[in-house]
Amino acid sequence: MKKLMALLASLTLVLAACGNDTETQTKQANEPQTLKVASLIPPMTDMLEIAKEQLAEDNIELEIVVLGDNVQPNSALAAKEVDANFFQHVPYMEEFNRSNDANLVPIEPIYFANYGVYAKNYDNMEDLPEGATIAIANDVSNIDRSLSLLAQHDVIELGEKEGTYYTQADITSNPKNFKFEEVDLLMLARAYDDVDAVLMTPAYAAPLGLTPKSDALLTEGVENDFAITLVAREDNQDDEAIQKLGEALTSDEVRAFLQENYDETAIPAF
Repeated sequence: MKKLMALLASLTLVLAACGNDTETQTKQANEPQTLKVASLIPPMTDMLEIAKEQLAEDNIELEIVVLGDNVQPNSALAAKEVDANFFQHVPYMEEFNRSNDANLVPIEPIYFANYGVYAKNYDNMEDLPEGATIAIANDVSNIDRSLSLLAQHDVIELGEKEGTYYTQADITSNPKNFKFEEVDLLMLARAYDDVDAVLMTPAYAAPLGLTPKSDALLTEGVENDFAITLVAREDNQDDEAIQKLGEALTSDEVRAFLQENYDETAIPAF
């Protein structure tokens, strides 16, 4: 009898443990998965807010981490402080990888930020005077982008690209002897009052009340490699939550949002 009672007691404990395990697993399955994504400014943050609602339906809680400069999002991602970021084009990401021995990877191109040339006191590129100063971003990928845009419109000529990026040393013809002042990306809008012209994306032109279609002297268009892209790491690029975020950012809702609110400045890349 004692053996039977001991057996029954043991069985009861096993069943109780199994029940607790099942209850724990069920609870864990019902808890939302948190996905942390670093970004900077609208429309990127606006698009993430739309994606947040869609991800909630898949039990994924999107935490948007807004950072203050264009270095922190990649540093945070590489350090695994966030799971992804959404603020940059692929050439910029590739340069970060080279400079920091990092392994960031593109997930999905989302939209083209229509890069343009803006001038406070001139209506046409031809009006800029001899020796005018033009401000461009000082990181290597955006120096390349700026010079390529100007060469595309025959403002300057560039020689054969010797390295990964064009630099000012690659300018072979500069008929009006323009001077190029390289400044931090986040300082381009401030430079607008101090130089003759500035090359910048719509996100930095918008606070000045400027848009590519209405105000830019020249624009870039979409035939380039500079789409703003969702970026993750090699170790998490295949995670379901990351893939679902890519799907949400390329949804019909996001497309409609861009067309209704940013049709002059953000061109869908999907």
